Amino acid sequence: MNFISKIFRKISNNFFKGILISAPIIITFYIAWGLIKFFDKKVSPLLGTFPYEIPGFGLITVFIFFAIIGFITTGLLGRIFSTFFEKILSKMPILRNIYSGLKQLFETILTQKSNSFREVVLLEYPRNGVWAMGFLTGDTKGEVNRKTKDQMVNIFLPTTPNPTSGFLLFVPKKDILRLTMTVEEGIKMIISAGMLTPSENQKKIKSLKKLSR
Repeated sequence: MNFISKIFRKISNNFFKGILISAPIIITFYIAWGLIKFFDKKVSPLLGTFPYEIPGFGLITVFIFFAIIGFITTGLLGRIFSTFFEKILSKMPILRNIYSGLKQLFETILTQKSNSFREVVLLEYPRNGVWAMGFLTGDTKGEVNRKTKDQMVNIFLPTTPNPTSGFLLFVPKKDILRLTMTVEEGIKMIISAGMLTPSENQKKIKSLKKLSR
């Protein structure tokens, strides 16, 4: 019985190791293929029929389209048109709020000008002695900062396992602990509920690379 149980345990361990290695790869390729098929389905009818199907053609077309738009808007004429349409949208009561919110969101995600989501921090939440992981999005400004005694910072406190939802907290700067892990490592740790923890060796190597720059 012991021999059979050992064999069964070994097979079970190999099975779960196989899932651990294969599942992320399979799911990643599945999502990528789903995106390719989605863009192909949406873009191909707009461009007419082709004698044969080219996988990924829709995704490439969308990429080229946005690249051309970006190239045009960087010029003087493009900036004039962009400013013109922004002024029109700013006069529309509902659309201006939607546009300004989306613009700030995409600028935060896609540009390097903002320091949003650049640091992982710890803060005592929801009570003293209990620590939660959050992301520093910048210094608190405006009315919120004027009406508080301490220098405050904006902290996005994500939920587990879905880090896209969470809470906005205004926390005194002196009450946060800055971590050396990257934002990606922090997100992985949140999604995995703490099961994926960045190793200390990797963090030391990254910190040394930053100092050498």
